[in-house]
Amino acid sequence: MRKIILLIDCSSEYDRKLLRGLVRFSKEHGPWAFYRFPASQIGMLDGGLQVIRWAKKWQADAIVGRWRWDDISLLDELNIPIVLQNYKARSSRFSNLTGDYIGTGVKVADYFINHKFKQFAYYGVKDVVWSEERLQGYEAEVKRFGGTLHKLMVDDIHGDRTQIASWLKSLPKPIAMFTCDDAYALEITEVCNIAGISIPEEISLVGVDNDDLLCEISSPQISSVELNVEQGGYHLGELLEKQFESNLFWSFNVVVTPGEIVERGSTLRHYIKDPHVDKLVKYIDEHFDQYITMDQILSQVPLSRRNIEIRFKKEMNEMTIYKYLITCRMNKFTDLLVKSDLSIMEIADHCGLLSIQNVSRIFRQVYSCTPKEYRQRLRKKALPPMEDHPSY
Repeated sequence: MRKIILLIDCSSEYDRKLLRGLVRFSKEHGPWAFYRFPASQIGMLDGGLQVIRWAKKWQADAIVGRWRWDDISLLDELNIPIVLQNYKARSSRFSNLTGDYIGTGVKVADYFINHKFKQFAYYGVKDVVWSEERLQGYEAEVKRFGGTLHKLMVDDIHGDRTQIASWLKSLPKPIAMFTCDDAYALEITEVCNIAGISIPEEISLVGVDNDDLLCEISSPQISSVELNVEQGGYHLGELLEKQFESNLFWSFNVVVTPGEIVERGSTLRHYIKDPHVDKLVKYIDEHFDQYITMDQILSQVPLSRRNIEIRFKKEMNEMTIYKYLITCRMNKFTDLLVKSDLSIMEIADHCGLLSIQNVSRIFRQVYSCTPKEYRQRLRKKALPPMEDHPSY
């Protein structure tokens, strides 16, 4: 039986999803036994020593979680796989449970750009890898688009609310705001409610993690990026099992990828001034997963095709009606590729796509790979070993 020490306090939805994936793997390929250090012990000054002592006494096979003590060299005593959950930075000595943080920032920026925003904001925490890299991806995409970015970075989650309120009031409106995770997004909604700033009319807000509790106790409820954490936990189990079987311990990165943006009340679908374009966009949003035709779409407005195409491109950053329809379908297609076990044909059917050949052609143009290759890459995305030697 494999014995795994967990340095995870389970207080966040991210941690719980990670453990679900790891436990699912253990049920299918185990049995594995887990020992979770309580949050109180993890916070003790000598907690690191306690972990090492217990790992030796219990004869643990691996340690997974966040190392909260300065003396990380203690782990060198163990000669077992160590997978550290990133916080300040990625480990250069041990394996990492990390994320495509830059890609998440790009995804949210593209979401807001497609919703016609010109002004953008970011609220996060300093000197933390997942917050800094989400800002990096978000800022790069905003600059590429030509938008203006306003940012506030604080030292920890309990920022000065007077400072936050002053910053929020100073921002141009309407503005698209991305926060480094849902806890920070919740802080924004609470400050806005006190300061009389309207969400989503003045600030359209997106967080990260899709933590149902945090998102739904907010007023309004928070739109958030759902991360493929459970799949990351399952893949972590696969990589650990390979090391157990080979008795060779190498460094690896398990990279959690961003999924869809789950929309709630903190975001408006679009800021579109032209009522006819707005009507078409809403119709496509509601029906793109059905087998609708261009004639059906155009019949929603009393304008000629040429007239509405010109107006649509003007409002939607030069995007045509057909391209918007395909974009909606392909976004759902790629999301189902990663999140479901449906076949390519079944996914196409769920997205209103008739021709598998056409889907594959479009997919290759966008992602430079087949749908099957994309699914395999994102489900099992891991970087090569960070060091050449086979063991710690």
